Amino acid sequence: MCVGVQTLVVSATMAFNFLHIVVAMILSLIINLSSFGLSQTEDLTKGASFIFGDSLVDAGNNNYLPTLSRANIAPNGIDFKASGGAPTGRYTNGRTIGDIVGEELGQQHYALPFLAPNTTGRAILHGVNYASGGGGIMNATGRIFVNRLSMDIQVDYFNITRRQIDKLLGASNAREYITKRSIFSITVGSNDFLNNYLLPVISMGARITQSPNGFVDDLIDHLRGQLTRLYNLDARKFVVGNVGPIGCIPYQKTINQLREGECVSLPNKLALQYNARLRDLMQELNENLKGATFVHADVYALVMELITNYDKYGFTSSSKACCGNGGQFAGIVPCGPTSSMCSDRNKHVFWDPYHPSEAANVIIAKQLVNGGEKYMTPINLRQLRDL
Repeated sequence: MCVGVQTLVVSATMAFNFLHIVVAMILSLIINLSSFGLSQTEDLTKGASFIFGDSLVDAGNNNYLPTLSRANIAPNGIDFKASGGAPTGRYTNGRTIGDIVGEELGQQHYALPFLAPNTTGRAILHGVNYASGGGGIMNATGRIFVNRLSMDIQVDYFNITRRQIDKLLGASNAREYITKRSIFSITVGSNDFLNNYLLPVISMGARITQSPNGFVDDLIDHLRGQLTRLYNLDARKFVVGNVGPIGCIPYQKTINQLREGECVSLPNKLALQYNARLRDLMQELNENLKGATFVHADVYALVMELITNYDKYGFTSSSKACCGNGGQFAGIVPCGPTSSMCSDRNKHVFWDPYHPSEAANVIIAKQLVNGGEKYMTPINLRQLRDL
């Protein structure tokens, strides 16, 4: 009887010790996973996208600003499946280039707008979007819209996110996550011409006192400082898009009363002038910022290819806005509830007077991710991710 009791006690003790070891192992595993920013319910191995720029990639930041530049009205977003077709603040009928790039790279979630109330906690580890409709490299750009986030402010906001990631992961793991697993995407510059230097009346004083060369010099100097600030906050993997053929957008073609195959020469000339200097800047930063990789995306050539050879890609128009009003190319009144809208949105290169359709964005984004040196130098985004 006593022997049986003793055996029972020993067995119970062994079972307790075994359970204790198992619990300790589980707790250790959880702690180890947590220390690398992982949990059993989230996968961060595909990294994060931190997106900066203007309305081409804005995912809704302007919804939270008192601004005249907004896209949170129907029918914008009509083809955005994640919202069930409700407008989100994206300036297109569906996904932006940034959204599609993230999907192509295997990221589980879209980068959330920095100003959105749900962009908190571990959600930021999947990436954050700082882009703002009307924003530009220069702080004065887009002032016609009253409010917008310039690149300087967007970098200031990333500084806040950077400190938050430190708190979530610890300083060492946070730095590893930012340097190794995060891509920093910059799509900016168009507004600096369209809504600053070329803007009638408002910019006339600046254009009298500053030559195109001087203005482009200022843009490059400011962008160099902004990219260097991101580098100093541990960003290492960059993709920077140049300015597209802004003289070919429906707005410019309409107000200048051009024919189908024509583009306005001055905006395109300025864009090409800036783009040549941007390419030089990318080479300079690759040489001077140790450990960083700056990928140059030739968006100008990509979009011009779609505009010139639109039928090759299944489009029926590369001049007329699918959603808009005014003039031959529906290029004067922005897309809104009273706008006319084309019947087949996948057949138009342009969604509205300024922005590509989702169908065009898909073609552009896939070239950014998988394209060769014709558009992406020195490597594409899939290769950048895997560095």
